[in-house]
Amino acid sequence: MLDDFLFYVQYGVNHVLDINGYDHVLFLLVLTVSYVFKDWKRVLILVSLFTLGHTISLILAAYGVVQINGVVVEFLIPITILIMALSNIFTAGKTINKGVGVLFFSALFFGIIHGLGFAREFHLLIGGASNKLVPLLEFALGIEVAQVIIVFVVLLFSDIMQTVFRFSKRDWVLVVSSIVIGLVIPMIMENELLA
Repeated sequence: MLDDFLFYVQYGVNHVLDINGYDHVLFLLVLTVSYVFKDWKRVLILVSLFTLGHTISLILAAYGVVQINGVVVEFLIPITILIMALSNIFTAGKTINKGVGVLFFSALFFGIIHGLGFAREFHLLIGGASNKLVPLLEFALGIEVAQVIIVFVVLLFSDIMQTVFRFSKRDWVLVVSSIVIGLVIPMIMENELLA
């Protein structure tokens, strides 16, 4: 039982931290780059909503409620990253009420899209298991642990860049978001839908 728990939690951690699947990290980066440590509660809510969306899509796929074309999902994932990065660029330096509205909904909705990208592989992993919910929740815990690690690094790096190296928040958000756009556009252009 403990071995299964550790397996699925580690599987979730590895899914997020997989160097070949860095799209997850890029999304977390653009989702949280405009925050610093004092905003940790809001960031934790955003990341948890992203995990919730991810988990919802895995549950729906595991129980056969949804089946999505993998090529379409692999096209949509970098689009979600591009949307968040562009949103950062257009709002950098502006005083915008980042309440519960659009940003929180976006984190949840984009989490659903990202989860669909992994649903097929996870479905193969748990196969015909009678109890699919427990492994899904253990996997979600692993995802959340990895995301908290990534977000901690992003917040730490943002704090260092803004306090030690005196980057303005606006400039920091613009630079990081622009770099992410430069990384994500080739992902979009190389997708099979556009080939």
